[in-house]
Amino acid sequence: MGWFGRRQRMEPPHPRKEPRIDLPITEENICAVFRDAADFTVRTASLGGDPKRPVTVFYIQGMVRGERANDYLLRPLAQDAALAAADYDEVYRMMRDGALYNLSVSERTTMDEVAFDLVEGCAVLLFPGKPAVLSFSVATEEKRSVSQPENETSVKGARDSFVESLRTNTSLVRRRMRAPELCIKEHKVGRQTVTPVDVLYLDGIANPGIVAEVERKVAGIDVAALLSAGYLEQYITDESATPFPLTYFTERPDRFCAGLVEGRVGILVDGISVGWLLPATVDLFFSTEQDVSSGWVTSSVLLVLRYLCLLITLLLPALYIAAVTFHPEMLPAALMQSIASAKRSVPFGTVFEVLLLLAAFEILQEAGRYLPAAIGQTASILGGLVVGTAAVEARIVSPAVLVAVAIAGVAGYTQPNQDFAGALRIWRFLLAVFAALGGLPAVALGTAWLLCHLGSLETFGVPYLTPFASAAGEQVEGHAVIRQPLPRVKLRHNYLKTGNRRNQR
Repeated sequence: MGWFGRRQRMEPPHPRKEPRIDLPITEENICAVFRDAADFTVRTASLGGDPKRPVTVFYIQGMVRGERANDYLLRPLAQDAALAAADYDEVYRMMRDGALYNLSVSERTTMDEVAFDLVEGCAVLLFPGKPAVLSFSVATEEKRSVSQPENETSVKGARDSFVESLRTNTSLVRRRMRAPELCIKEHKVGRQTVTPVDVLYLDGIANPGIVAEVERKVAGIDVAALLSAGYLEQYITDESATPFPLTYFTERPDRFCAGLVEGRVGILVDGISVGWLLPATVDLFFSTEQDVSSGWVTSSVLLVLRYLCLLITLLLPALYIAAVTFHPEMLPAALMQSIASAKRSVPFGTVFEVLLLLAAFEILQEAGRYLPAAIGQTASILGGLVVGTAAVEARIVSPAVLVAVAIAGVAGYTQPNQDFAGALRIWRFLLAVFAALGGLPAVALGTAWLLCHLGSLETFGVPYLTPFASAAGEQVEGHAVIRQPLPRVKLRHNYLKTGNRRNQR
C-alpha cells in the first residue's frame, strides 16, 4: 500500500451521528443541550394566571419576534378562560389542535426536532409530565430588503434581486411563476450549518431525469458547512479539472424564472443571494435578460459582438506575439516598421512585454475588486493609466503591446458572466505562452486543445458546447447565435428533453 493509501487509512472516521441528541424530552435535557448558549432563554408561564399550573417556554433570543411570542403565545396562556378551566391534558390537546392564535404549531417527540426548531426561531412549550412538546413558529423576519441587482443591470427589466432569505427568494419566484406546477423540494445540507437548499422546477416541463440527478447530488452533499456558493457548485458538478463554470448563477429572479420556463432546474440556498440554473450550457453564459427586452435585431447584433469579443480577448495577445516574433510578414509593412521603431528603445522581448502587461492587468483588476467600492474603481483606473503611461515612457514596454493588451482586456469585460470571463483570462495566458513557443502553429494547437476540452465537458448529460454541438446525434434546432423573433420561438430547446416542448401557439 502506497503513501496515499496509508494517508487515507490514518484519517479519522466521518463524525456523522444520528440521532444527534439521543435523550428524552425534559426541561433538564433541553437546558443541558443549550447550556453554553448565552442567547438561550427559559420562561415559566402560568395557565390562566394560576402559579400552581406552570408551563415552561423555551426560545432563543434574536431568533424569535417578541411581539408574536407575547401576543400569540404568552398572553392567551395567561388570559384565555377556556385554557384556565381545563386540565393539562385538555389544554395540551386544545393547543395542539389550534386553540392559540398562531399560524403554525407542531408536536415534537424527539430531542433533535426540539433543538432544530429552537435554532430556526420557534418557541417550544413544555407541559409537566408530557413526553412531547408543542413548537410554535414565531421566528423573526429580519433580513436585507429586496434591492436592485448589483452585477446584472437592466434598462427595461425588473429591478429586484435575490436576498439572503430563502423564503423571500421563493416568494420572488412565486410572484412570477403563479402556476401550481412549480415544485419546490427542500433538502438540509451541512452537518453543522443544516442549511436549507431548495430544488425548483416546473412539473411536466423539466426533464425528470435531470431533476432526479440534481436532487441526488444535492442530497449527497455531506460536508460540515454550506456557507458560500463555491461549496454547492463544486459538489454538484462531476468535472473539476476545468476553469469553466459548469453551473450558471444569477441574482435576478426574472432570469431565474426564464430558465425554469425553458425546462431547466433551479437551486436556491438559504443565506446566499443568488440562484443556480442547471444544466448550464455555453449559450447561457452569453445571453442576458436584457436581450429579450430588446428587439431581436439589436439583441442579435449585441450577441454577435459578445462572441467576437470572446475571440479578441482570447487570441489577440497570442496573435500579436506570433506575428511580431515569428511571422512579421503577416503585418503591413508600415505597421511593422512602426512597431520595430518603437521596440528599438525597449530592452525586453515581445513575449516578456505581453506577459508582463497581462500580469499587471490582472493585478490591477484584483486590487480594484477587493478595495472598498468608493475607491476601487478610481484605484483601478488611475493604476491602469499610471502603470501603462509610466511603462511606455520608461521604455519598459512598447505602445503597440499596451494597445493590444488593453483591447483584449476591455473585450473580456463584455462577457456577462464573471466566472466564464475568469476562465477566458486563464486561457488567454496559456495561448500567449503557446504563441511564444511556436508561433501560429502553436496558437492553432492551443486553440484546438481548448475546443477539445470544451467538447469533452458535459453538464447533467448535456454537452457543454450546446447549441454548437449535437447531443446523441441530434442537432440542436434553431439559431445558435442570431436570436429569433419571439413570436417564431414555438418550441423549447430540444437538448433539455423537456416533457412539453410547446412554448406558444
